[in-house]
Amino acid sequence: QVQLVESGGGSAQSGGSLRLSCAASGYTYSTHSMGWFRQAPGKEREGVASINEDGLTPYADSVKGRFTISRDNAKNTLYLQMNSLKPEDTAMYYCAAGDTAGLSGAGYYSRWASPTWYNYWGQGTQVTVSS
Repeated sequence: QVQLVESGGGSAQSGGSLRLSCAASGYTYSTHSMGWFRQAPGKEREGVASINEDGLTPYADSVKGRFTISRDNAKNTLYLQMNSLKPEDTAMYYCAAGDTAGLSGAGYYSRWASPTWYNYWGQGTQVTVSS
């Protein structure tokens, strides 16, 4: 089992920055990929960014150049640095981890953004960006 605990959410002004953290515990050695997802009211849950064991880091087009995903393996912690925030970034953000081999190697870029490939989830943290 893998447990995920998020922190760092809150409110920010347009153009501001926030950094989300996700502390992982348990059998973290089995995870092939971790990612950040977000869901706004009335919208589907969408992949924001992901990082797998090979260090690949795909991003959603809407956040490229503004968000950066990273990990500290020694601390078993995942980060999402969010810069140049926009009101449309307002959503509930979720940390996720997957232990399926489908999240490494061939097929990763076609799978990372689908929530169905992740079997561990954090509680979610609200991010609100005002104009």
